[in-house]
Amino acid sequence: MLGLIGGGGSIVATPLLLYAVGLSPHVALGTGALAVSANAFVNFAGHARAGNVRWGVAAVFAVAGVLGALGGSTLGKMVAGERLILLFALMMIAVGIAMLRPRKGGEDGGPIALTAPVVLRVAGTGLGVGLLSGFFGIGGGFLIVPGLILATRMPMISAVGTSLLAVGVFGLATALNYAASGLVDWAVAAEFIAGGVAGGWLGMRAACRLAADRGALNRIFAGIVLAVALYILWRSALGQA
Repeated sequence: MLGLIGGGGSIVATPLLLYAVGLSPHVALGTGALAVSANAFVNFAGHARAGNVRWGVAAVFAVAGVLGALGGSTLGKMVAGERLILLFALMMIAVGIAMLRPRKGGEDGGPIALTAPVVLRVAGTGLGVGLLSGFFGIGGGFLIVPGLILATRMPMISAVGTSLLAVGVFGLATALNYAASGLVDWAVAAEFIAGGVAGGWLGMRAACRLAADRGALNRIFAGIVLAVALYILWRSALGQA
């Protein structure tokens, strides 16, 4: 999912780690953040080799966003695990609805001039997305991609490739903050990363081939996100979260 649509890895990872693997809420968030971060860096390398990264924009977004991620993850650790997962489900519903809206990139695939207005828009978006990323223990690619397009009008495939640096950096900052409190399961994270390397490579290759026709994939993924969110709400209502 990360390689294909530039987001969604931790949206699905956290519920799976929570309900399928059986981790506690905070450990699921910390472990998921670490795994998605590592997979994002692997996918980013593939997109960089394919020429899909706008390096200046990626650097500005990542630097601003890591500050938000550190602050957001600190706040997240202070919230009760059950309440945090409930908020996570509500956030998933918002994400699923947002992904149903078509996302169109710009037409210019050339270099992007880092003028003062562009830098301010990119940095402001990065800070906000980083805050949400840290609080919910997610990579935030589903917010980063449209944010990059809005701020720079770069093509979709460039936004996907560029977003992965921020996804990796935000996830790493969040994971390190959780790890400092002993809230990362390193063995589970290692298994997750191993599977994600192969999946990310396949997703990146598919993204390059389907760059102009991924609306259907986004709609399918949005349906999955909404279904998982409803499941979390159901489990929370039964007091089993």
